[in-house]
Amino acid sequence: MAVAHEDILDFPLDRVPDATEFIEAAMHWHFSPQTGSPYWLERAKTLDFDPIRDVHTFDDLRLFPNVVDEFRNVPFEDLIPKGYGETATVIGVYESGGTTGSPKRLPFLEEWMARSESWQEGHMDARGHRRGINWLGVVPTGPHMFGSWTRRMALRRGGVPYFVDLDPRWVKRCIADGRADEADRYAEHLVAQARDVLETQTIGYLVTTPPLLERLVRDDHTAKLINDKVEVVMWGGAHMDADTRHLLRTEVLPDVDLWGNYGSTMILSGTVERAGLSDEDLCTFDTFSPHVTFAVIDPDTGDRVAYGERGQVVMNHVSKAMLLPNNLERDTAIRVEAPSGHVGDSVADVAPVATFDDKPVIEGVY
Repeated sequence: MAVAHEDILDFPLDRVPDATEFIEAAMHWHFSPQTGSPYWLERAKTLDFDPIRDVHTFDDLRLFPNVVDEFRNVPFEDLIPKGYGETATVIGVYESGGTTGSPKRLPFLEEWMARSESWQEGHMDARGHRRGINWLGVVPTGPHMFGSWTRRMALRRGGVPYFVDLDPRWVKRCIADGRADEADRYAEHLVAQARDVLETQTIGYLVTTPPLLERLVRDDHTAKLINDKVEVVMWGGAHMDADTRHLLRTEVLPDVDLWGNYGSTMILSGTVERAGLSDEDLCTFDTFSPHVTFAVIDPDTGDRVAYGERGQVVMNHVSKAMLLPNNLERDTAIRVEAPSGHVGDSVADVAPVATFDDKPVIEGVY
């Protein structure tokens, strides 16, 4: 008996389906009138290929145009596949950082978030991260996924979430307007709040961005607090260069498991830093394959660069909840061979491009 397309897309995490079978199931789900989203069913009429007939492999996802800019204006309801019927539970509509224009918006379904979180928890358990400890998130909440993810993961793992909220768009606006002193004062305001939580509460898991982590550890007292009390520091939301990572791991926070999470709203997930890397290794990220896959390409030709070479990152998200193929991101990275059984590339030494869509890329604190 044939397996239903939705069953293939909902595969148990320890039994990954054949890659071609997975892609074909996704095309049937997202482009069949009974199950596809209003957005993709309408958008398919403008394509010069038939996704169900012509898309069978991950390489075939290159046939799709990069449509993510359209999600600045698409109502979230149009992005939910009809196949869910009344069972789709939207936990929030989350936005991109708005680094290069008005933000893009996506609905996140409970089903997908729980699936992604289960995958990430498996990596935490494999690294020996303890359950039952409290988390402090110095991360943007509001329209951003990062804060919601932090809250949910803390609760899933038996801890209590603490937060210092921040508005990264205000920091970017200050920097773009030449008001660096104002951005600096705002960052110090955030650091003071985080320091107070660390001084007065029992925190075992700290989640923050590289710029804010660097500010936190500039102060010897705060760095000692983190080394003495915090077991894990997870960084994400912005980039960390190799020299800074090496210094933090070896000299500043030697008693802490420092690990990275590289993600994007447009893949509805993060990737995880590969376990077992030495202090000398470049930080390498592996994806939630086959749902999230990367290709590192030469942006001028669209061809993949050789392993060990730097190129621009193309991201694909393929799940029951969402289809977002062939998105050229605003990041470059070194192409690394993915773990056995994974589709696509892993990436190392991720860095932002200077400009994207003819606009300067400003990271600020996020």
